[in-house]
Amino acid sequence: MVHLPLRLILDGDALVSNWKWLAGRGGGAACGAAVKADGYALGAREVVKRLQQAGCRDFFVTTWAEAEALASLPQDVSLSVLHGVGPRDGPAAQRSRARPVLNSPEQVARWRETGRPCDVMVDTGINRLGISPSDVASGLLEGLRIETLMSHLASADEDVPTNEAQRRAFADLASGVAARRLSLANSAGICLGSDFGFDLTRPGIALYGGVPRPEAAGHIRQVVRVEAEIVQRRRVEAGDRVGYNATFVAECRHEIAILNIGYADGYLRGFSGTGRARVGDGFVPVVGRVSMDLTAICIDGAPELAEGDWIELDYDLPTASAQSGLSQYELLTALGSRFERIWK
Repeated sequence: MVHLPLRLILDGDALVSNWKWLAGRGGGAACGAAVKADGYALGAREVVKRLQQAGCRDFFVTTWAEAEALASLPQDVSLSVLHGVGPRDGPAAQRSRARPVLNSPEQVARWRETGRPCDVMVDTGINRLGISPSDVASGLLEGLRIETLMSHLASADEDVPTNEAQRRAFADLASGVAARRLSLANSAGICLGSDFGFDLTRPGIALYGGVPRPEAAGHIRQVVRVEAEIVQRRRVEAGDRVGYNATFVAECRHEIAILNIGYADGYLRGFSGTGRARVGDGFVPVVGRVSMDLTAICIDGAPELAEGDWIELDYDLPTASAQSGLSQYELLTALGSRFERIWK
């Protein structure tokens, strides 16, 4: 087997702990899990296996290809495809036991003739996906076998009046729709309080270590740790430049480690001069510009480090977001295919 110089250390206990905390915030609602984008880049099959063992029974993916990759789920587990059923999705949807989340009148018409259960997304103000309130009022959804009626909050990570406005709009719409369950809250929505829970919540980022609102701080555990091997150790003298465009100029002698990681792996250029790595009991800085496959860190005071040693990048999501200017979502889903993924 070919050795991979990059690895993600994935904490299954932290993943389950995060799901349980979110489940306890839902006011009695069942707690599902968004596992789209291959489980936010961690590996959807492994994520689902651990959450299903913990008691999760509702999972959400984006496409029918993602649903097919999870075809071996137990029969008591529910799987929903958030982008619904498009004009070319018929064959995949027909052979899948996953339900489409219908988002438009065209999707409703396409699915109605199957007579099979579905989920439905209604738009309450995000103007992204969803059936409009006027279409609901016109009777568009009558006769459908709706398992879950859902909507999506636009600004749950902020304290804005639109959160309550959307909650009320959803409750009003739902009163006229025959659906077995109602679902509104994502990770941030769960933190808004139990009134947003309805029957089913759909957390995503917080499962994987993201902190969507202050209420989650101290409760959500880090799931993903990023480690890279040292490709080379080198010394630079005062006046020497490191990396493209000489964005770092040494003021004195430094010991530098060049790591086998860069923006092709999802360690993006926003970490240039702002990121850091863990060495011993502290952190050392990223110096110079992150390039496609390589990143430099300053390792003064660590004479023991050599080529082939593993270095952990600081990838606590809230902290890394502040360092890079990237959202916690981007930081996870950008992690590339060159990592070995190791669950502990």
